Amino acid sequence: MDSESIRSEVAFRFSRSSGPGGQHAQKSSTRVEALFDVEGSTALTERERRLVLARLGPVVRAIAQDERSQLRNRGLATERILDQLRDATKVERPRRPTRPTKASRERRLDEKKRRGQTKRRRGTVDDG
Repeated sequence: MDSESIRSEVAFRFSRSSGPGGQHAQKSSTRVEALFDVEGSTALTERERRLVLARLGPVVRAIAQDERSQLRNRGLATERILDQLRDATKVERPRRPTRPTKASRERRLDEKKRRGQTKRRRGTVDDG
């Protein structure tokens, strides 16, 4: 996965940020929505494309309105797209089942015995 070619394929839409911010925020389109077309991308290999389509769908989308600057929000949105793509193309190693060790089984049984003794001692007191 080539991050530079992915950056060049990201499309942007701009709008006004929500929330407070005064005159600047109400007049500037600093909110950035980054869109990445998975099916039309040449930056992904066929294997990566299949993984991303299965996990994220045909269009990957990220929104940034954290900063006052449109340029910084563009960078944030692009990084979020790249993070999503990295996570989607990561292949998890299959878990190899293991058996508990002898020591761990003994510790578990000792703890069960101790717990049972504690509970047995909680019985009613005979004032006899």
